[in-house]
Amino acid sequence: MSTQSPSPNRDKVTVRTLLRKKRRGEPITMLTAYDYPSALAVDRAGVDVILVGDSLGMVVLGYDTTLPVTMDDMLHHAKAVARGARRALLVGDMPFLSYQVSDAEAVRNAGRFLQEAGMDAVKLEGGRERLSTIQAVVRAGIPVMGHLGLTPQRVHQLGGFRAQATTAQAAARLLDDALRLQDAGIFALVLEAVPDEVAQAVTERLDIPTIGIGAGPHCDGQVLVFHDLLGLYDRFTPRFVKQYAQLHRVIHDALRGYVDDVTARRFPAPEHGRPMKPEQAAAFRQWLQAFDAQRGGGTGSAAAGEAPHGP
Repeated sequence: MSTQSPSPNRDKVTVRTLLRKKRRGEPITMLTAYDYPSALAVDRAGVDVILVGDSLGMVVLGYDTTLPVTMDDMLHHAKAVARGARRALLVGDMPFLSYQVSDAEAVRNAGRFLQEAGMDAVKLEGGRERLSTIQAVVRAGIPVMGHLGLTPQRVHQLGGFRAQATTAQAAARLLDDALRLQDAGIFALVLEAVPDEVAQAVTERLDIPTIGIGAGPHCDGQVLVFHDLLGLYDRFTPRFVKQYAQLHRVIHDALRGYVDDVTARRFPAPEHGRPMKPEQAAAFRQWLQAFDAQRGGGTGSAAAGEAPHGP
């Protein structure tokens, strides 16, 4: 659970909140966050769910894929997010090989997200091959969010970051997987990079909420990566992303302005200084004269007499 209490007029979001939203037809909002300031901003914006995504491997740590991300990486960032968010449901993304080796190891690692990092739930990728893992984690009392479609941890097996369920056979398999995951106990399902009509078919047949990313407008909610939405990631922008700002350009211009000002000695300016009180400045100048005179007399670096002192 989050380490801070929700404000009185903004109730903490839970898995039941998301289910009620689906039943009422109210869209669910979800964003990633990876540290205290991003979590604080996302939470204050009123987002329902914050995912501490293993996408941090690419947008924060500079890897080409999410595969190098470790449990230590995820817990470090999840702890920071938990310190910044009060209202949102916090979901920790289980990284590669943190749940694939055995069900017992999956339970231990999922539990660490709640016990050590202050998360409310975990997310893991995969379909029918993950049923026993999901059931084991849910039996341990840990809420699980599923993830189907483009599953980045299987990027090499999928042949790259490509749309999924684009044939009738693959779409039918994805729907079957979604129903199996629901029966296994997941509370919500991320659908990534699948055709709109496939996401709609899944959403209409599940009792639990679907959260889309590159899956069209028919899901119960939407999720984007923090850095994509704000234009902070300069390598590429997926076609399904709507950028609400171009902060990378703004930050670049600000940093160049700093370099230019320092180089031209325009910064710091007088208004950025911290002057001494006149009487203290006069006493210090008097002391410096004695100090410099003694140094000039060949006494090395020794100070002349006692240093000036305040009142």
